[in-house]
Amino acid sequence: MAIVEDDAEVRVALTRLISSAGFETQTFASGVDFVRSIDQAPPACVVLDLHMPGLNGFEVQQLLLERYPGLRVVVVTGRDTGEARSRAMSLGARAYLAKPVDGDALLVAIRGALQP
Repeated sequence: MAIVEDDAEVRVALTRLISSAGFETQTFASGVDFVRSIDQAPPACVVLDLHMPGLNGFEVQQLLLERYPGLRVVVVTGRDTGEARSRAMSLGARAYLAKPVDGDALLVAIRGALQP
């Protein structure tokens, strides 16, 4: 499980929550860091923030769609708009959650994304 989130406090909170549910996690502070690492060991699922400096979440999703079309993505964002939701889902997100993220809803979304 990869967590791609530029806000350190949110990244730590997401890591604790997801790890407590039994998932192994790798964290990345930027889309660039994540993209650089993915060829070594693609994760089963990515929890992806949309609004980050450098490569934003939409750009990361586009790269994933091209290189790893089956990779499951759960989007989290602090700037929830209908346009962002539509765009994230059209780029293959399995779930889209607004921050502050409800922990139970996130875990349900992750488990759902991991289903075939």
